[in-house]
Amino acid sequence: MDVFRSPPFTVLYEDARKQAKELDAEFASTKTLRGPFHGVPVSVKDNYQIEGYDATIGFTAWANNPGKKDACVVAQLRAAGAIIFVKTNVPQTMLAFECSNPLWGRTTNPWNNKYTCGGSSGGEGALLAMDGSALGIGSDIGGSLRIPASYCGVYSLKPTAERVSSIGTQAVRPGFEVIRSSHGSLARLVATCITWLILDYFLGLFRTVNCSAKLSLAKKDSSHQNVPMPYHAVELPSKLRFGYYLSDGMMESSPACKRAVLETVSALRKQGHECIEFTSPLNASAMEVFLGLASSDGYKKMLSHLDSDPMEDSLFLVTLGPRLLSFVRKLACWIAKTFLGDSLFPRFFSLAREKSVLEFTDFTDQRNKVAAAWYEQVWDKYGFDGIIAPVQSLPVIPHGGATYLSVLAAATITYNVIDSPVGTIPVMRVNPDTDNLSTDFVVGASGRSKMFETRMYLGKNPVYDPKAMEGIPVGVQLVGKKWEDENVLVMMHVVDAALGPRGFGPGSWQPIKTVSI
Repeated sequence: MDVFRSPPFTVLYEDARKQAKELDAEFASTKTLRGPFHGVPVSVKDNYQIEGYDATIGFTAWANNPGKKDACVVAQLRAAGAIIFVKTNVPQTMLAFECSNPLWGRTTNPWNNKYTCGGSSGGEGALLAMDGSALGIGSDIGGSLRIPASYCGVYSLKPTAERVSSIGTQAVRPGFEVIRSSHGSLARLVATCITWLILDYFLGLFRTVNCSAKLSLAKKDSSHQNVPMPYHAVELPSKLRFGYYLSDGMMESSPACKRAVLETVSALRKQGHECIEFTSPLNASAMEVFLGLASSDGYKKMLSHLDSDPMEDSLFLVTLGPRLLSFVRKLACWIAKTFLGDSLFPRFFSLAREKSVLEFTDFTDQRNKVAAAWYEQVWDKYGFDGIIAPVQSLPVIPHGGATYLSVLAAATITYNVIDSPVGTIPVMRVNPDTDNLSTDFVVGASGRSKMFETRMYLGKNPVYDPKAMEGIPVGVQLVGKKWEDENVLVMMHVVDAALGPRGFGPGSWQPIKTVSI
């Protein structure tokens, strides 16, 4: 069955077979495994450099320029015995949560090809869901691991940003350090995420290493880019204290996404864990910081790589603000607030413009204040071990849905701004019998965005359609404190065990429907 409109990956089969033969010969001779991933097929997102292969991230201008050496993470995985056999598709520029570009085309959702697989690690999410890989490696600067994991029904771990090396990754805006990309994993099982994390016992995966020499625990990267913080085993209380919220306060979460959180909370309570609902206080402020910083150069550097490529529709709203004259942008904000009754849209849209150096440093200062306030107002106030939250307000979007709904990424962006480690766990699937919108729903209530919610839920063709989305997976975010990545993995195991068997994991993929697109 042809689920993908175009191939979601670049294949490395010849090299993979060669490496497999070498591993077989090595084991036959030594009777010793090279490492914990001896012979395991691993896929990597296209932005990771692999010697002899392009890292185009969808730009035709970057084609036919093969990498000269492996990215650090790729080299470390090879040293652990992994067989890197494929590079997977991403959206143009990687600043979108669909998965389409002019060079490689579109990757679709493995459960229903009318919908996107998510992004920017979308090819990874789709491939893992279809049992096409045992482990996937991706990056996340605004939800790029978590969104595909939820849309496709797999697990992911977004570590604290500086725990995994970014050396050898292709970036559209090198030097943008105020919100750092996190490098993590997608997998079909929580245990695989855990195995990937503890690689540092063998190779120092969470300590930087000398990528130009034979890898070993003792050698470090000369740049000393990452925190030398090796994996350490942790023991958490037998009964944990979780916080949870159903909506981020910017857009009302769909019934399906609320149900995913509530089913998780119910499962945890049955195991004796404490779950406390709270109001997430700083999501909108975090989104303001992200928009202010990300658009600070008007996206000029990022868009310069398009060359002759047409810009994908998923980037329309993201890049619209800086492309407008100042008075036009201000007029749009005034109209939205005065005539459309939406105060949130102009709050965000007004920030999408070029900034002076002074403004840039002010937004950087605001980022630090938001992160500090989150600890004071959430972690310190409530004493949570972890937080259960929706991945997005919608369970999935159709192709082209991000054109006007890119703001949905605000739900994941919060935890990039405050730099929290976050796991994603698949919980349930959309069910039209239980997940219909309430008849008393009112758009824009309690200060939420009237414009975005109208497009999401109302009109002749609302984006949220539980009947059309039937069977699409829905996951939750499991959030921990900065640097407590190991705690998040332990809590992921706790949550996964509490939820019990529910049709996810190896061998679960059965496409529900395909639609001509």
